[in-house]
Amino acid sequence: MTQKLPYRSEVIENETWDLSHLFPTSESFEKSVKHLLEQSQSFRTQYLNKLLDVSTIESALDDLNQLLIELDRGANYAEMQLSVDTTDSERQRLEAFFTSHYGKILSQFAFLETELLALDENVLKDAIDQSKYAYYLTRLHNRKKYQLDATSEELLANLSEALNSPSHIYGITKMLDIDFGQFEVDGKLYDMDYTTFEGIYEDHENTSLRRESFKHFSDTIRRYQHTTAALYNRHVQNEKIEANLRGYDSVFDFLLEEQDVTSDMYHRQIDVIMSDLAPIMRRYAKVIQRTNHLDEMRFEDLKISVDPTYEPQISIEESKSYIYGALGVLGQDYLDMVQKAYDERWIDFPQNKGKDTGAYCASPYASHSYIFISWTGKMTETFVLAHELGHAGHFNLAQRNQNFLQSEASMYFVEAPSTMNEMLMLDYLLKQSEDPKFKRWAIGSIIARTYYHNMVTHLLEAAYQREVYRLVDKGETLTAPILNQIKKEVITNFWGEDITITEGAELTWMRQPHYYMGLYSYTYSAGLTIGTIMAHRIQKEGKPAVEAWLETLKAGGSVSPLELANKAGIDISTDQPLKETIAFIESLVSELEQLTQHIEKNN
Repeated sequence: MTQKLPYRSEVIENETWDLSHLFPTSESFEKSVKHLLEQSQSFRTQYLNKLLDVSTIESALDDLNQLLIELDRGANYAEMQLSVDTTDSERQRLEAFFTSHYGKILSQFAFLETELLALDENVLKDAIDQSKYAYYLTRLHNRKKYQLDATSEELLANLSEALNSPSHIYGITKMLDIDFGQFEVDGKLYDMDYTTFEGIYEDHENTSLRRESFKHFSDTIRRYQHTTAALYNRHVQNEKIEANLRGYDSVFDFLLEEQDVTSDMYHRQIDVIMSDLAPIMRRYAKVIQRTNHLDEMRFEDLKISVDPTYEPQISIEESKSYIYGALGVLGQDYLDMVQKAYDERWIDFPQNKGKDTGAYCASPYASHSYIFISWTGKMTETFVLAHELGHAGHFNLAQRNQNFLQSEASMYFVEAPSTMNEMLMLDYLLKQSEDPKFKRWAIGSIIARTYYHNMVTHLLEAAYQREVYRLVDKGETLTAPILNQIKKEVITNFWGEDITITEGAELTWMRQPHYYMGLYSYTYSAGLTIGTIMAHRIQKEGKPAVEAWLETLKAGGSVSPLELANKAGIDISTDQPLKETIAFIESLVSELEQLTQHIEKNN
């Protein structure tokens, strides 16, 4: 047997993150959450029915700001401590403890927005004009017609735990109940769980191992498809119920309102990529098939390297020189933050049993960013780490310059700083060597890791999700066969006849927690569009573009995503930036084709 992961207790402590800056002990965490509930109750007593003038409103928002910082601190701790070992019962208990208090705390704040929106228009306008929370109040004012009465808003807040339970149960089923066991290839047994499949087997250079692991993975999750579909259906129906209660014409309008973007911006992102990027990515798939000498190109082959014989390995320590080299262009202050991330254990590197899948950056306002990653030793991890450090740099700058209520940028923009860093990494790597194999590896990595993953994988999630919500808007119920059919049609439409859509590909909808996070998936491509154009600006203009970018990051959530992009010199009111990004991807694919011809000719 191979690829057996260590238990959390067996990993190297210095490679794990240190959460003590948030809470020194789990006991202090529980005590803080209990105290926060008491504080929120006192807040309600102090301000209920008293928000009558600008001075009191500003005082209430100051106090709310501080309480939400503490709530955010607790929420991040609860999620982070569990995500590194979802099998641990004590970690499960702590997360459940927080969840049970979360709705109660939120319910104490529910009156505030209702009372603000019930104010005389002149009073609210004066508050907007005079407040340091101007954008927050403006956004609130824009939602006025969708606001419910105080009792209903409080009831919804109290029900938040129940309404969000499908997401919670999905996570438990995914990480705790599904037992993948082992699979056999060429007489050898291999252990499998979500982490080993997505981190090791899914892009393995051994075709038999990769394809058999996909079959075993798909056969296993298929047994849970009906339960997972029921959970997902309940989640989206809950969203539809709230959209109806608030008077939105569509669940799309309800979910996009939070992002402060138009439906045109949302649909454009999906439609243009499905039509314009698809033929380019089919060419990329042909290169993969050619360099890997595959009899046919299957769905489960799409994530493999362009060169299976050339995959540089890198240690955590060695990654520093690449990260510092690539991100150094953003200035010394930014680089100091990156160095602290390594030195002060902001990053959780190990692969271990029970660790959640994927990578993320949590940025509690009360502390600093924390990065979750499962380090495989492949050099492509430098792109992943640069990506997550992009989030860290963004939130570090925003939180230093904005209050909590206006610190977090719209979801539409939030992936721009992370994907921009990946572009800086590519530029740095291409300057390190003239070796055609290295250049092909670097370009292949940015396409696979950045553009395929973020602009195709997540975009196909978004296209699937759009069809789901269209059915929900029509009052239909979702089942596993319906979801399978939608997913298969979306994948087939994008890849056409160039890719064999293997049985099991239709189950891809079961794998992502993004579907429980509103209209999140499409924002990866939106952010990558901004990030790509910004990286090109920095490469061409140097310091002036860097300064414009840093000022944009400092703005946080104090303006709309359209205004944020404008600060960076990018107009996302049209499809031009997206078209330019797709043209750049085509240039990368063309260079990949040329490098492959050159390498084959000279071998």
